[in-house]
Parts: sequence; structure tokens; C-alpha cells
Amino acid sequence: MEPLSWTGSLAFLNPILMIALVALAVSVLVWILASIVLPEPQMTVNADGTVSSSGGLRSLVEAALWYSFLASIATVVAYLLLGVFMGTGAGIVGAVAQQFLPVWVSLIILFAMSVAFKRRLGLYGKLFDSPIGMIGFALVMFWVFTGIFGALDLIVTHDPLVQLSGMKNKVPGTPLPNPEDGQFAWYLLGGDNLARDVFSRMVKGAWIVVQIAPLATMFAFMVGITLGLPAGYYGGRLDTFLSFLANLILAFPVILLFYLLVTPEIVATGVPNYMAAVLFIFPILFIAVLLNSRYYTRPNFRTPLLIGVLGIAIWLYLSLISTGGHVINTDAYSIWGLPTYLDLFDIPGGILVVFVSVVFVNSPTVFRIVRGLAMDIKTRDYVAAAQTRGEGPWYIMLWEILPNARGPLIVDFCLRIGYTTILLGTLGFFGLGLPPESPDWGSTINEGRKLLSIYLHPALPPALALLSLVLGLNLLADGLREESLKD
Repeated sequence: MEPLSWTGSLAFLNPILMIALVALAVSVLVWILASIVLPEPQMTVNADGTVSSSGGLRSLVEAALWYSFLASIATVVAYLLLGVFMGTGAGIVGAVAQQFLPVWVSLIILFAMSVAFKRRLGLYGKLFDSPIGMIGFALVMFWVFTGIFGALDLIVTHDPLVQLSGMKNKVPGTPLPNPEDGQFAWYLLGGDNLARDVFSRMVKGAWIVVQIAPLATMFAFMVGITLGLPAGYYGGRLDTFLSFLANLILAFPVILLFYLLVTPEIVATGVPNYMAAVLFIFPILFIAVLLNSRYYTRPNFRTPLLIGVLGIAIWLYLSLISTGGHVINTDAYSIWGLPTYLDLFDIPGGILVVFVSVVFVNSPTVFRIVRGLAMDIKTRDYVAAAQTRGEGPWYIMLWEILPNARGPLIVDFCLRIGYTTILLGTLGFFGLGLPPESPDWGSTINEGRKLLSIYLHPALPPALALLSLVLGLNLLADGLREESLKD
């Protein structure tokens, strides 16, 4: 069986792409120089009240930049569309594009429905008025769908943990020596130093990020909001005490704190499990206070609602902190948790340690942001009006202050997922927290760097995946910030 080239039958598009990219690079350089040297275009008011610019050389440069960018994007889209239909006939690019078919379909459906109903979707719908926000959202959702479909084995071509004889450090597009019936016949992005498929490991690594980063960030926000709102609203000794604890945690360098929390000696003492038991209870407190403050005047509806919601929440909480029927299970002692027949799921030890570490490190920063917003918003007139109506403090905090702080918090949430993704990559790179054979991007980059001077392909795909996801989250945050300022 012949090795796959990068573009196969699509080689005729290569010179077009090169010309478009060179034109784009030249246009960017000229645009930067023009923005420094050339004056701003003159704006004139027409008779009908509209405003138009005088054009000139600067407008010409901007038009060249725009058209060269569109040409580059159009060529890349042509590679993907033709690759989906041609598969391996279009080389590695075509085979990869065809493997990602479920992702492309999901993105098209998501964007079509979002654009069609964007006027009814609030801030999310306004995101589709921002080109930067749309690009960032597309990058983020690409990796979210990749992680989901990768976990369902709809994208991966091989088991990411299986080593195939003769495929050690093989270059992208190398065929398997003796493929079995039904087995994918190529290593699309090559093999690593243990003869595992780089493409499949990159896809499976996305699922690890999709599992940990958003959920850990959400839990950190629950902790930060639950403590930050009363600190900013009440002030006084409560604010002093909670701010001191937050500053105490923030005084430690983040990476050093991670090192301490994920080292085997600390894990063996059961400290991460104790931390999980404390930190994971904050979402329950948040939900209880939220519902109680909202329906306090309707006890006949509030009481059964709280019993049902909190019952499910406590069950999920005990399932999260229990592993094999124990909350803590060390060599010296053990603490019983939820019985195994009621335990819905078990979080692997490595993932639990990383999850708790991320929540613990991010919570103080979220606390300070929420506290600052609460101190500012509590002086507004609508808060005074709610106090005059006789509303309780928690109602004011959760239903008056928090909704009006959503813009900065949503933006910070997106940015913090990016920071968490980088932290996960850093931990994996140093071999901390997750198991050594884990296909997470950090571990894969670390394994690939050992032979980086000889083979680029094992380390490059996970590095580019990490880069594109964080870039997408930053662009998404910029788009949300831009649209939230218009409210």
C-alpha cells in the first residue's frame, strides 16, 4: 500500500494557496506600514445624511488585505470540501477532513440555527454580529465537537493507547504493514516514539480538555460567586476575613501550588479528596440560596422544589466525591461514602486531583472579581429600590447584582477556560496529575519533544490544537466583551 501525500489529487490547489498566503502576508505588512505613514481617510457627510470616506491609497490597501484573506479562506474551504468527498484520494488532508465529517455537520447545524434565531438568543445571539466572536466560537466548538465525537469513537482511526509493530516514529501518511480487515490502513499524522497513532491521540486529548477545563472553571465560579457576593455586599469583617484567605492562596506561585497539590506524596494523604468534599459543596449552597431567595414568598412551591433539586444535587455531590464506595481511601484509614450501587460514576484519581487543583487555584481570582463588581453595583439606584421594597440581602445579591455583573463574568469565564487549558497542558507536559499514558495534549507534547530535532510530527499536532483552542477562547471573549459593551 502506498503512503499518502499531504494533498494527493488536490495538488493543483497548492500553488493557489501559496499565492493567496503570500498576498495576505504582503498585504498585512503594507497595511501596518500604511497605518503608520498614511493619514486617516477624510470623512464626508452626504446630502442624505450618510457618511462616506474619500478612499485613497489606504482604502486600497485595506481592500487588498480583505480580498487576500478571503482568497486564503476560500482555498482552505476548497481543500476541506473536496477532501470530504475524495477521502484518501485527496491525501492526508482529505482523509483528515473526511474523519472530521461529524464535526463539520454539527458546526453547520449549530451556526445555521444560531444565525436564524440570533435575535431571540440574547448575548449569545449578538455574538454572531461580531466577526471576531464568530471565529472564536467556531474554533472553540470545533474542539468541543471533536472531543465529544472522539469519545464516541466516531473520529479516531486507532486506539490511542495501542502500539503497532513497525510504526514507531513513522511520518504522516505511512500505511500499516499488515492492516487487518476493517482496520484503518494509515497513520494519518504519523506514529510517536511508542508506535501509537498521533492523530487519534490528538482527538482523544480534546475530550480530556472538554471534560476538565469548562467544568473546573464553572465550579471555581460557583465558589467565587458564593463567597464574593456577600464579601462585597456586606463588607466589614466578613470581607476582611475572606479577602485575607484569597490573598493567602494567591500569594503562592500558581505552578508551585499545582506541583504541591498533584505530587504523589500529597495525593497519598487524601488531601485532594478532602478539598473535593469542601469545594464541591459550593454549587449545592449556591443552588439552595438561589432558589430559596427567588421563591421565598411562595413556601408551598419552594419547599418541594428545594427538596427535589437538593436531593438530586446531593446525590451527584456524593457520587463525585465517592470512589469505590469511599470518600477517602488511604493505606492508613478510609472514610465511607456513597454505597457502590448508588454511586453513579467514579472519577479517575488523576483527573480528580487535577480538577480539584484547578478549582482551588482559580477560585480566589474569581472571588476578587465578583467582590469588586458587588462593591460597585450595590451603590446603584435599582439596588436601593430593591432594599426599599424590603427584599432580602441574598435576593438582592443573586437577582439584582449578579445579573448586572454578567458581562464581565462571562468574558472572564471564557478567558479562564483558556488559562485552565494552558494549565492542563503544563501539568501534562511535566507529567503531573494525569496518568503517563494519557493522550492529553501536554503529555503528548512532552513525549514528542524528546525527538523534536529529528521528528516534528508527534509534538506539532497537539501543540497546534492547544494553540487554536486557547486562541478561539480569547477571540470568543473579545467578541463577547465587544457585544456586552453595547448593551
